[in-house]
Amino acid sequence: MSTATMSSAPGFSLAQYAICLKGIVWREALRFLHQRERFVSALVRPLVWLFIFAAGFRQVLGISIIPPYETYILYEVYITLGLIAMIQLFNGMQSSLSMVYDREMGNMRTLLVSPMPRWYLLSCKLIAGTAVSLLQVYAFLAIAYWWEIEPPAIGYLTVLPALTLTGLMLGALGMLISSAVKQLENFAGVMNFVIFPMFFASSALYPLWRVLEGSPALYYVCLFNPFTHAVELVRFALYANFNPVSFAVVCGCTAVFMIGAILAYDPSRGLIARRGGPGGEA
Repeated sequence: MSTATMSSAPGFSLAQYAICLKGIVWREALRFLHQRERFVSALVRPLVWLFIFAAGFRQVLGISIIPPYETYILYEVYITLGLIAMIQLFNGMQSSLSMVYDREMGNMRTLLVSPMPRWYLLSCKLIAGTAVSLLQVYAFLAIAYWWEIEPPAIGYLTVLPALTLTGLMLGALGMLISSAVKQLENFAGVMNFVIFPMFFASSALYPLWRVLEGSPALYYVCLFNPFTHAVELVRFALYANFNPVSFAVVCGCTAVFMIGAILAYDPSRGLIARRGGPGGEA
């Protein structure tokens, strides 16, 4: 390739990258606003757990003083952080479901044939899904406040970076899974093997010391579950504390899941290539 050809090769300015990010985020926001039932279901699911499940088990599952709490707490207070992570988990899987749908309808090709780098397009898609999950979480926290779930006022600000990081991790996981799902009909079955094991085998519903008392084997399963560390990172951040172990695990898993998704959507060597392109043609 000659020097003149190399100098005339197209490049992208920061403004163009920003326009691309804005367009993808705006498209995801419009889709979310037009699907009101998605917003309602995202709130109804954790609120049912908070208002019914937590109230019923309040006396049975009282929580002792464990970090980051400084006093005895009600079970509703403990489970709220697990429900926040559940919102982000379901949102990440919902975003991946939309990617499977777009691939079946052929819309994915429009996005992936853009001259923008593929890793950047997928990152924009991930950021857009995370932004939607943040809206859902803060709406849930606003409702939970009237149920006497009252973290420190500064916690609503300190939890934002943790929510962003956990949203990215769970969204990247969903994106990686979507690359392996061939048909929309298969998605529900795959989710049953991802969402429920991750949620129940974690510290979302019960502290790990209680799990250790009942089943040491399950304790280690929960300990090595990335979702457990997502829950604990958010739990500590909401009470203006920092959990370095959970932070490191979430960062590492985010990187692994995102790299895996980028490679899987690579048309030259990923899972998409084995199905004949982003549109899903054989």
